[in-house]
Amino acid sequence: MHLYERQAKAGGLLRYGIPDFKMEKHLIDRRVAQMEAEGVTFHTNAHIGVNVPVQNLVDEFDAIVLTGGSEKPRDLPVPGRELDGVHFAMDFLRQQNKRVSNESLGNAPELLASGKHVVVIGGGDTGSDCIGTSFRQGALSVTQLEIMPQPPEKENKLLTWPNWPLKMRTSSSQAEGAVRDFAVLTTRIIPNGKGGIRGIECVRVDDKMQPIEGTQFEIKAELVLLAMGFVNPVHEGMLSDLGVEFDPRGNVKADVVQYKSSLPKIFSAGDMRRGQSLVVWAIREGRQCAHAVDKFLMGRTDLPR
Repeated sequence: MHLYERQAKAGGLLRYGIPDFKMEKHLIDRRVAQMEAEGVTFHTNAHIGVNVPVQNLVDEFDAIVLTGGSEKPRDLPVPGRELDGVHFAMDFLRQQNKRVSNESLGNAPELLASGKHVVVIGGGDTGSDCIGTSFRQGALSVTQLEIMPQPPEKENKLLTWPNWPLKMRTSSSQAEGAVRDFAVLTTRIIPNGKGGIRGIECVRVDDKMQPIEGTQFEIKAELVLLAMGFVNPVHEGMLSDLGVEFDPRGNVKADVVQYKSSLPKIFSAGDMRRGQSLVVWAIREGRQCAHAVDKFLMGRTDLPR
């Protein structure tokens, strides 16, 4: 089995997307060593469709599984978005992980929260990682905004599985001192007249996420990090070169039995197939896809599904 990753070290999102204070990288190194001992060959610095033509893989291998994740971030189309100081969360986190592991940042300008008022837009795990990283870099303040209303302090006890109990949750990073605000829509990034930013303009929204008249306000910000989730896998490069078919949401189209894409011997699983989701779904689909690929190659399989 050959595993291709565009990063300098094996581990992908675990290594470059999750901060060390949340997951120490020696744990990844240990698992990579185990997988190599089991027969997996890792190809790093191999960005398929960029520095490695995807046709090379099509010509060399009998089966290809697309599991690159859902990496295209949801953007914030408001006036001022183009200003220096507004960045996607993963660009910020990836750079810090490289900095901690003494890897080169290349020609990318440094993204640092040091001495700045930071606003994180988005309330998920990625947003929490941005909060913890900003505090460790020496941010003056960190404010986290969510467009959803504030959850109740306690969940509805009558709710039954598989429904997710909705209640107020506080991550370890949020507990370090972030100011959290809910039901807030960002309408404009305020420039500082020097190419950067000095704040954002917001408005409160109702339960239908519609602006409430007369509730506009401003928040001081010199760094805005967009952590609003991901819309679909990146199409440019590997996927467009392959010519694989997409579903209506822009994910690689494949079923959940054979995990076959629209192209011969090309399979897909995880977030690249289902869209942004939980790691448990990626694990489940990975195992089921391995079952399907083994059956495709061997005509039968003893792998669990």
